[in-house]
Amino acid sequence: MTTGTMTPGAAKPQPHHGPLTRLFGGRRNLQTTLSLTLMALPGIIALLVFAYLPMVGLVIAFKNYRFADGLWGSAWVGFDNFRFLFGTDVAWRITRNTLLMNSIFIITGTVASLVIALLMNEVYTSWVSKYYQTLLFFPYFVSWVIVSYFVFGFLNAETGIVNQVITAFGGDPISWYREARYWPLILTFSHLWNSVGFGSIIYLAGILAIDPAYYEAAKIDGASKLQQVRYITLPLILPLIIILVLLSIGRIFNADFGLFYFVPRDNPQLYPTTDVIDTFVYRSLVRLGNISMAAAAGFYQSVVGFVLVLLANWFVRRINRDYALF
Repeated sequence: MTTGTMTPGAAKPQPHHGPLTRLFGGRRNLQTTLSLTLMALPGIIALLVFAYLPMVGLVIAFKNYRFADGLWGSAWVGFDNFRFLFGTDVAWRITRNTLLMNSIFIITGTVASLVIALLMNEVYTSWVSKYYQTLLFFPYFVSWVIVSYFVFGFLNAETGIVNQVITAFGGDPISWYREARYWPLILTFSHLWNSVGFGSIIYLAGILAIDPAYYEAAKIDGASKLQQVRYITLPLILPLIIILVLLSIGRIFNADFGLFYFVPRDNPQLYPTTDVIDTFVYRSLVRLGNISMAAAAGFYQSVVGFVLVLLANWFVRRINRDYALF
């Protein structure tokens, strides 16, 4: 056989691949992966800087932090901050209020957003739909400070519109800012007014992504609007609903600070129903100056929220693995 020739049928020599090329399954896949990684690099860096590096500060929850001694020089106290936190009724109150109110927000917000999205889908081709979308989405950008003045204008004990209506029908005026029992309902309405427009747009996008052929076939079979919603729309957007609910459960221990602080006007008489973990942490920092206690409450908030996400995802996986986040 002549040197340098190849016998017919013999295997061609394979090009040499480096470890990265073999890892990503070829040079083309490696180039694609590197390109996507470079595109995601700014977001990865921002996540590391603003989400992971600050986690070093979690050690403050286990120390008696003093500015003069610094982060590492402050005395280590172990779980003393947590014992003091859970040794009072405040821990139970803020935990109960945070869980209860956020659970109400998740349920009412999901239902209201779905209903509005379904109604918006019926008029989406009309020019009026743009007006409705703007009208519903605008409150999402309104500051809670401004909302608190609107709420005060409605609920002021002497000049509030609500009390004027009550007295006009022969009732007695209510001191809204002294009665804590009314505020779960007030906060729920305020939250719906602020967030339902944003949530409805997300669900509307999911509904618009459904193939119109399903609805055309349902109309041919004589299905009504409610039947189309029940057997086509809701089943097809169910994965979107589950994902959004799981993400909401992940933040169930993170209350909306502006809603719970500004709308009730930080009134101590309303703390039994409006005091949550976020407002407690703020008061611990600003009024008491107790950084370690605030860090302990924030650490407790994050750990329990993480556990709830795992439990909710496990429950979803038990029902349908395809709908789980991981």
